[in-house]
Amino acid sequence: MKSYNYIARDPQGARKEGLKEAGCSNDVLAYLREQGFTPISVTEMSVGPAKKQHKHHRRKRIKSAELAAMCWQLTTMVEGGISITTALDTIAEDIENLQLQQILQQILEKMRRGEPLSESISGFPNVFNHLCRALILAGETGGNLPMALRRLAEYFDNRDKLAKKVKGAMAYPVFVLVFIILIVIFIMAFIIPRFRVIFNQLGNELPAFTQAFMSFYDMLRYNLVYIIGSVLLLIIFSVLASKTTKGHRLFSKIALRLPLLGGVFRQAFVATFCKTMSNLLSSGVSVLEVFDILSGMTNNDVIKNAVIRTRERIVEGSNISLSLSASGFFPNMVVKMTQVGEESGSLPQVLDRTSDYYERKIDATITMLMGLLEPIMIVTVGAIVLVVVLALYLPIFSMSNV
Repeated sequence: MKSYNYIARDPQGARKEGLKEAGCSNDVLAYLREQGFTPISVTEMSVGPAKKQHKHHRRKRIKSAELAAMCWQLTTMVEGGISITTALDTIAEDIENLQLQQILQQILEKMRRGEPLSESISGFPNVFNHLCRALILAGETGGNLPMALRRLAEYFDNRDKLAKKVKGAMAYPVFVLVFIILIVIFIMAFIIPRFRVIFNQLGNELPAFTQAFMSFYDMLRYNLVYIIGSVLLLIIFSVLASKTTKGHRLFSKIALRLPLLGGVFRQAFVATFCKTMSNLLSSGVSVLEVFDILSGMTNNDVIKNAVIRTRERIVEGSNISLSLSASGFFPNMVVKMTQVGEESGSLPQVLDRTSDYYERKIDATITMLMGLLEPIMIVTVGAIVLVVVLALYLPIFSMSNV
C-alpha cells in the first residue's frame, strides 16, 4: 500500500486535504468520488530527501509552457464553478516553479484586497504582458472570463511552439559552425605540427600550394591571440551598438535580411500577429488597442515601426487592409485575407486561418533549411579536409615522383 496526499472540493466548494492509503492513485480518485468530493490533485507521498531534491531543482525562469499549463488549469477550474481566487490558491500551492508561485501568491493578495484579476497581474509586466491584461479585462467586462483564459492559454501554447520552431531553425546552423571550428582546431593542434616536423627533416623545397597553406597556418598560429581579441572586441562593440537607437535599428534590418533565417523571423511574427489580432478582436478589444498591443510584442524596430505606421493610417480613417499594405512589411497574403475578412465581417476567423497557414509555412521553411544545411555541412567539412590533405601530402607525392 502507498500513501497519497489528496486535494478535493466538497459539494459546497470547500477545500479538503488529507492522506489516504491505497494501491494506486485511481483507487484514491474512486474513493473521493464515492464521498461526493471533486478531486483536484492526487500525489504520491515521497520521502524527505527526494522532496528536498525536487525543490532544489525548481526553475527560476518562467517559460511559456508553464504559463499555458497554468491558464489551462484556471480555465478548467473556473468553468467547473470554482472561484478565481480559490483556483489560483490551489495552483499556487502545487506549482513547481518557485518564481511563478511567488507571483501568483502576490496576485492573490491583491485580489483579496478587492482588485480584479486584470489589475492584479499588471504589476508583473515581464510575465503577463499587455496582451494578457487586455484579454482578461475583456473577459471580466463581458462576463466571460473562462473564454478569455482559454484564449490566453492558446496564446501561450502558440508562443511556446513558435519559439521552439525558431530556436530549432537557429540551433542547427550554430551546431554546424561549432563543428567546423572544432575540426579546424583539431587539425591545427595535432595534425599540421607533425607534418611540419616531417617537412623539416626532408629539407626539400615544398610545392607552392603547400607553402601557401603553411604560411596561412603560421599566420593563424602566431596571431591567434590577436584574432581572438579582435573577435571579442567586435562582439562587445556589437552588443554596445545594439543598445543605441541607430545600432538597434541596423541590427533589426540585418536580422530580417539573413539568408533563410530572416524569412523564418518574418513568418514567425506574421503568424503571431494574425493569431493575436484574432484573439483580441474576438474578445471585443478595439482595433486601435489591438495595434498598441501588437507594437509591443516585438523588439525588432523594423517590425514595430510597420505596426505603428499601420495604426496611424487607421487613425486617419483608412481600413485595416489598406493600412497593412501601405506599411510595406506585411505579405500580400495577409493583406488580401484581411480585406476578405473586413468585407465579410469575419475578420477574426479569417486571421485565425491565416495564422495557421503561416505556422505550416514556418514548418516547411525549417524543414527546407535542415535539408539544405546537411549537404552544406558535408561539402564544407569535405573541402577543409581536402585542402589539408592536398597541402600536406603534395610534398610526399613530389618526393615519390623524384
